Amino acid sequence: MVTRRRLLKNFTKISAGGLFLNHSLDRYAFGQILDQFQSELSIPPPDAGSASNGRRNFYLRLQRGSTQFLPNAATSTFGINGDYLGPTLRFRRGEEVSLNVENRLGESSSLHWHGFHLPPTEDGGPHQSIAEGQSWNARFEVIQLAGTYWYHSHVLHQSGRQVYKGLAGMILVDDESAPMLPQEYGVDDIPLIIQDRRFDESGGLQYRTLYQDDVMGMMGDTILVNGTYRPYFRPSTSLVRFRVLNASNARSYNLAFSDNRSFYQIATDGGLLAAPVALTSLVLAPAERAEILVAFDPSDAVTLMSIGQQPAFPEFPGGISQMMRSLNTETFQLLALRASSSLTDNAEIPAALSTVFRLPEAAATNTRRFTLQMGAGMRSGEDRGPGTGARNGTGGGYGGGNYFINGRVMDMDFINERIQLNTTEIWEVRNNSPMMHPFHIHNGQFQVLDRNGRAPQANELGWKDTVQVRSGELVRLIMRFTDYIDESNPYMYHCHILEHEDRGMMGQFVLV
Repeated sequence: MVTRRRLLKNFTKISAGGLFLNHSLDRYAFGQILDQFQSELSIPPPDAGSASNGRRNFYLRLQRGSTQFLPNAATSTFGINGDYLGPTLRFRRGEEVSLNVENRLGESSSLHWHGFHLPPTEDGGPHQSIAEGQSWNARFEVIQLAGTYWYHSHVLHQSGRQVYKGLAGMILVDDESAPMLPQEYGVDDIPLIIQDRRFDESGGLQYRTLYQDDVMGMMGDTILVNGTYRPYFRPSTSLVRFRVLNASNARSYNLAFSDNRSFYQIATDGGLLAAPVALTSLVLAPAERAEILVAFDPSDAVTLMSIGQQPAFPEFPGGISQMMRSLNTETFQLLALRASSSLTDNAEIPAALSTVFRLPEAAATNTRRFTLQMGAGMRSGEDRGPGTGARNGTGGGYGGGNYFINGRVMDMDFINERIQLNTTEIWEVRNNSPMMHPFHIHNGQFQVLDRNGRAPQANELGWKDTVQVRSGELVRLIMRFTDYIDESNPYMYHCHILEHEDRGMMGQFVLV
């Protein structure tokens, strides 16, 4: 049997240049923590659709439901073909898919195919709203690389609430040319949809009941994984592939294991990396995905954690400083892992995964600049007016306003950018606010050029559709715009903290 120790040793030999991120991890009474996790991890049912006439057809119903997350409490939820969340859709690269979406929620909604390169009319954004009782059909060719994507509500001003209630699911793109990796869904290829929620005394979901919910985005104190409260999973193989999706509205997770073991990131938002990257921790912002390989020994007992991050915002009187200093500082136990006493030797960690073509900066013919700005007391941007807060151009102190990109709030009737078809562009995204924003671009995948002039780390050298832009940071992205010229129907770009998106931190572009 290939043990976890042997896997680590062998991988270190073949990948001496790998990236290791170390951190100190406090010791917990992990035996007691494991005992608290008594619900078997729910695995969303796979849905490969039905094939006919060279097309793969899917039927999705948006509906209301009732779900028991907590003991002896029923919670009113939204779901897709069920009470909460949706099935895992299985696409094949090179196929055409048809997705018929029926809305039975009692209110308007939409479904956005997050991370896909497709015509803007099929994107499922705010312009493809589906009225109650109506259906919408999206058709497109799957040209994305094999990887982990997702789908979720993107209706104007209500995305946060609808996703929070359950309108989301995972999409896996399969490709026969992909390298041999764990791929038995639900056995050694495991989806992990991580969400934080806040419940009232009767088990109902609380949404935007506090001032900070609007300012920072909706954050809860209870973690669900695939809709399961305090879940455990029992690995039966020596190597497990976890497909991790941060489907929370606003919370970032600093993923690590309770014994500080190394794991290997093999994919980002848009597919496989060139080679596995060895890590001991990984920060995922809302909407980001990562595929990781974790090796187990028989009878291993370990917990997947989110380790609280140290506050970086300056301390001064007032609620803004207090809120910013509390961001993502909590530690959570996410998933108990209890390996079987006998494990199947199922795979090795490959030395190479794929060829990732890096878009050359010299190919760019245009540079666009985007500034992310917050109001709600932040005095975002270069505002150095009166007040008691920090005057460093990234907010803090008195003020008002809303949420902006380049000083504008989202307007469905205003096209912010017009981009020439078949061109490559550099987008400079600057964060002039006091908190991190995950910046998402519709219409496919981009690559990170640098952060404040520094090259990205090894696990950020693949394809991305969402990128963390930290307070005061300038991130440069490069993207190729091809295939779908349409001067009337726009794509979106926005902060993926859903409450920020809903309140205006979003813009539109068309290909001309």
